[in-house]
Amino acid sequence: MILCCGEALIDMLPRTSEQGEEAFAPYPGGAVFNTAIALGRLGAPAGFYCGVSKDLFGEMLQDALTESRVDTAYLPLVDRPCTLAFVRLVDGQATYAFYDEGTAMRLMTADDLPEVGEDVTALFFGGISLVSEPCGSAFEALATREAAGRVVMIDPNIRTSFITDEAAYRGRVERMIALSDIVKVSDEDLHWIMGDGDTGMLARKVLEMGPKVVCITEGSKGGRGITASGEVRVPAPKVEVGDTVGAGDTFNAGVLAALSKAGVLTKDALADLDDRVLTDALTLGVKAAAVTVSRAGANPPWETEL
Repeated sequence: MILCCGEALIDMLPRTSEQGEEAFAPYPGGAVFNTAIALGRLGAPAGFYCGVSKDLFGEMLQDALTESRVDTAYLPLVDRPCTLAFVRLVDGQATYAFYDEGTAMRLMTADDLPEVGEDVTALFFGGISLVSEPCGSAFEALATREAAGRVVMIDPNIRTSFITDEAAYRGRVERMIALSDIVKVSDEDLHWIMGDGDTGMLARKVLEMGPKVVCITEGSKGGRGITASGEVRVPAPKVEVGDTVGAGDTFNAGVLAALSKAGVLTKDALADLDDRVLTDALTLGVKAAAVTVSRAGANPPWETEL
């Protein structure tokens, strides 16, 4: 199983009622949650871990996971409210009002961490769940505890508007990159983490920190994968873009699903990854992401759609 560890929340998206009133519609979301949903739909053995509320929004999150064939055995249900992200569009740009104080996700601590069974071969981390405390420290502790024996992948998915202590957050991202086997970043994330410079050169500096594979998404240009032995590139399919919500999350799932199916989601195999296998993984990632961006919201494709 690939256990996705990170935020699950409700996106409150703007709508207009039949009476012309401004309203909000609730949709399950969160970067790591989206990756778990995409993995399940792509036929990969996926599980999800994050504190989830027992309230009606938490029930929506549980239902969405189950409907997409994601294992919820590691899902702790708690008597705290669900994280909500209210979205407003201002001149076509999304702005957020984020309600996260005292929530099921935010107040997770290292004491809440589960015992991870032998069924889990890889863990995926990332998103805003690495920003806030105490949950950020809890997820880092889980990654640190499990990294010696299981594959770890991180997608920091940098959201600068959520960062309140940049130095602490940069430290966490750097530590988690160092213990990861696979790092996925957008080109923008890469420059935020590593500074100015050639993208390929910066990715190789990330490899020097410890990972075996660095995957970079570059929007309409597609994606590339870099290992110690070389670099491969995959173009993005041309589609009419609905929006880009969940594109990177779906790409992550495509890469992990392909590596799992190829039987190389192990530390030894990733250390000597064949370019062809990496190309196949990137190809599934960009194909699946292309479907997601072609329709509204984070709505990853099912395996049958590909």
